Amino acid sequence: MVPIRAPELTVPADVPYSFCSQPRSLLPRPKYREQSNAAQTEKGPVRYGNIMTDPRVVRGNVLSVRPPPQSTQPSTHEVKRQRKAQKQVLARRITQEQIRPGTPEPVEGREHVYVQTELYLEEISDRIIEVDGECQTDDFLDRPPTPLFIPAKTGKDVATQIEEGELFDFDIEVKPILEVLVGKTVEQALLEVMEEEELAQLWSHQRAFAELRNAEFAELQRLEEQDRRIREEKERRRLEHLEKLRKQKETAEKIAARAFAQRYLADLIPSVFNNLHESGFFYDPIERDIETEFLPWLMSEVEETLQKKVLGRTMLDSLIRMVVEKRLDEFSHPPPSDQTDAPAEQPRATDAAPQVSGEADAADQPVAEKEEIDQPVAEE
Repeated sequence: MVPIRAPELTVPADVPYSFCSQPRSLLPRPKYREQSNAAQTEKGPVRYGNIMTDPRVVRGNVLSVRPPPQSTQPSTHEVKRQRKAQKQVLARRITQEQIRPGTPEPVEGREHVYVQTELYLEEISDRIIEVDGECQTDDFLDRPPTPLFIPAKTGKDVATQIEEGELFDFDIEVKPILEVLVGKTVEQALLEVMEEEELAQLWSHQRAFAELRNAEFAELQRLEEQDRRIREEKERRRLEHLEKLRKQKETAEKIAARAFAQRYLADLIPSVFNNLHESGFFYDPIERDIETEFLPWLMSEVEETLQKKVLGRTMLDSLIRMVVEKRLDEFSHPPPSDQTDAPAEQPRATDAAPQVSGEADAADQPVAEKEEIDQPVAEE
């Protein structure tokens, strides 16, 4: 048992559960029953209620929305909704009855009767008779085949004799059916013929429309091609005009730049040439050729000639020294005794020096001649 909440803290039933209570301090738990009774008498009696009917206790899924309570008297909206549902059910039933094929109306003087048309007649009653029966057979016996179920016959058989032509006359009854069949057949044939004629007209209209569309399409293509050529020609003329203007502007700029450069460089060119001439960039080609080609060759030839002269003189000096040393060596030794008888042969030895000197003069003479030959070349 728990205390019942105050009426102002009751949560409405049409909203989900949410606990809301004023904060309060808990009472100390009494140790004895007498003290609890005394506390109740001091602070007033504590009211308790049934936890099964307490709205604070949620049963089932706590996440689901609680349905609103059903009031005893339906509201106006609920009444309208129920009436609308009843009208929909009634309209659906009438529509189904109209769609469902019914039994044709009976002939004059007769009426329809609901009868059973099954093979075996059964008594129609509100409650079916049920009987419980039990039987037990041996476990190992073979089961016999199940007999064909034949329900028991109930009620009484009643027969009615119908004479020939009593129910209906074929010639009379078949006439409206034949009229309907023939009329429907003729109507269907007429509809088919009209449909074929309509299709033929549609095809002819379609062919005429296709021819007209193709002609219009060809004319449209011709006009588009003409318009395209005109646009291309216009664009080409525009580009040519722009190119012409650009070239004219470029030519004018070049002429202006040339005139400005000529005016600006009129005094610059003479000063530059003077500086280059003073720096040695402009020279006489003959003078430069003589300085770079002829003079080095002349100096090399003179040097070679001088070297040859020095070499000749050196060789002559060496020959003279050899002859002098040989003669000195010969004159320093006394002649042998056996050679005193032949004084005529001594001059031959002494004649070697003049011969050598003659050879030296002959060797020196070509060098002198060569110097005389080279001297005019040097003078030139």
